[in-house]
Amino acid sequence: MAPIPKNSEIRKSYLLNKYVIITPGRLARPRDIKEQTIIKRTKPCPFCLENIAQNKILDKIPAPGGKSDKTWQVLCLKNIYPAVTLDNEKAFGAQEVIIETPDHAKELAELPEEHIEQVLKMFARRTEELSKNKKIDYILCFKNQGSKAGASMVHAHSQIFATQILPPEVHEELGLAQNYKIQNGVCAYCDMIKKEMKSERKIFEDKFIAAFAPYASEYHYEAWIFTKRHLDNIVKLNSDEFKSFARALKKILLKLRALDLAFNFFMHQVISNRDQHFYLKIQPRDSIWAGVELGSGLVINSVPPETAAKYYRE
Repeated sequence: MAPIPKNSEIRKSYLLNKYVIITPGRLARPRDIKEQTIIKRTKPCPFCLENIAQNKILDKIPAPGGKSDKTWQVLCLKNIYPAVTLDNEKAFGAQEVIIETPDHAKELAELPEEHIEQVLKMFARRTEELSKNKKIDYILCFKNQGSKAGASMVHAHSQIFATQILPPEVHEELGLAQNYKIQNGVCAYCDMIKKEMKSERKIFEDKFIAAFAPYASEYHYEAWIFTKRHLDNIVKLNSDEFKSFARALKKILLKLRALDLAFNFFMHQVISNRDQHFYLKIQPRDSIWAGVELGSGLVINSVPPETAAKYYRE
């Protein structure tokens, strides 16, 4: 296994033409600025049971042993402030909100693995439903946790964004993955998993999933979770894969919670591409892209992925 780097090193993304400068020494640089995030609620939480309008509910997973129609474990709602809608040809698409738990005080990381599994299954249910619309080609399931990650509500929730537009970077990645397969006769991601499970960037693996810190991590403590089986979206996961995915996700999120880090996670799903390899990216947001990143497009990351993976494994 390769040692954890001590000096700066420029790394290229696995597939994309993107470069990251890994700079372990910058962690020791002086700082005289401390950022504080103060969140104050000025209105009742719209995601708590008593404030949810029944006509906004799209789907629900009942609570175990629930005796009432109002008893739920995971809920899907219409987004009442959508950027895209199914009735607007100029901005066509759909946006939905997933309420991950009825408990206002719980974060996703604090929920039992079985509950996190149900959140993932709601992603699958909504992906399957939205993909029935022939105009929809791209479905993004994502979560923003913490104000630095763009969250505007405290109550644990995630979102789904679906549109007919395929983002340029996703299009580029799929094209490069296809070229890799043509040239090497194997899926780029399947190959990546085998290599990373033998590296210092490995976080977790079992028979069904693999998690690692990517070689050219753009964010401190970035982590990716893959299914070992080659499947193209979350709808295809079987029961064992859902369980393993939930276990790995909880492990990583608990570690981020211990660092008090905001984060985004997301999964890209392209309906027209049946040969993509499903995975989830987790990108913590403690570092701020500044002049170098915004001006040059080069990213500076002072936490080597090998260091991040070691933290997750401990």
